[in-house]
Amino acid sequence: MRDVAALAGVSLKTVSRVINRESGVSPEVVARVDDAAAQLDYRPDMNASNLRRSDGRTGTVGLLLEDVANEFSAAAHAGVEYAARQRGIAVLASSTLGDSERERGLVRALSLRRVDGLIVAPCPGDQGYLAAELAQGVPVVFIDRPGRGLSAPSVVSDNMVGARRGVEHLLTLGHRSIAFLGGISAVATAQERFGGYTAALAAAGVPSADQTIVRDIGSIDMAAGVAGAILDGPDRPTAIFSAQNQITMGVVRALRKRGLQHQIALIGFDDFTLADLLDPGVAVVAQDPRAIGERALQVLVDAMEESVDGATSEILVPTTLIIRPSGEIRPE
Repeated sequence: MRDVAALAGVSLKTVSRVINRESGVSPEVVARVDDAAAQLDYRPDMNASNLRRSDGRTGTVGLLLEDVANEFSAAAHAGVEYAARQRGIAVLASSTLGDSERERGLVRALSLRRVDGLIVAPCPGDQGYLAAELAQGVPVVFIDRPGRGLSAPSVVSDNMVGARRGVEHLLTLGHRSIAFLGGISAVATAQERFGGYTAALAAAGVPSADQTIVRDIGSIDMAAGVAGAILDGPDRPTAIFSAQNQITMGVVRALRKRGLQHQIALIGFDDFTLADLLDPGVAVVAQDPRAIGERALQVLVDAMEESVDGATSEILVPTTLIIRPSGEIRPE
């Protein structure tokens, strides 16, 4: 602890207050102490701490989600909390906001709190730094998508199959011009959903090269702009497959602005609030984030108890195709 204090340029008492997350310490000082602790790989002496129970555990797990305010993260959080509560485990949760540096900082903070395990929705980038947690006996489970640079279990939606089923439904209605609007292509889930889209087209003998494909869409406003440009173009598609719920919202906005919501078919990946109450109701490939959260907690507990050896396992949670009126529009 003295080394951490010296490197951070603070007193021993300040280091202790930061480690115990007491109030009254400025964010700048907290960051300096956390950085110093990480550089020195400092961890509190458990023999001198009353944090752990007699079985050597704290009875806590850390949960990092992209944003606990969004629908997917909130439902996944609820699933983790429910499963943890059944086992007498407390959950310390926070949002990474998709920032890899913030992710690292939060992992450091949770490590200092001596959590028994980590559930992480990984940001784009490399999660190899989490090897230090595994080396200390702290298991890691990825949620929503696999991490990079680290062999650890992951619990994810069956993105490829879900996307494929959605596009197959449009094909059965007679659509052959199906635009694809996708999220950030560096993210594994976005890659899998695009793979499901192209697989469905290939199986039907429809060349994907003839389709309008736009990826790396990062917001509702961007999606609305992209969809608007496609709808105003000379090769307007008869259907759109949207690979993420915020993109779907942008597409809905663009369709309604042009009065095309009853002429262009739309299926989106991931359900969202009020999707069924729009006119027309929006057809979706629905994920089950609560089930993902519950399963992730179980996998983490199994790893903590060393009852399974699933270092590289990927558990797929099925999706459900929910057909609503926007997914029943046939090509003119």
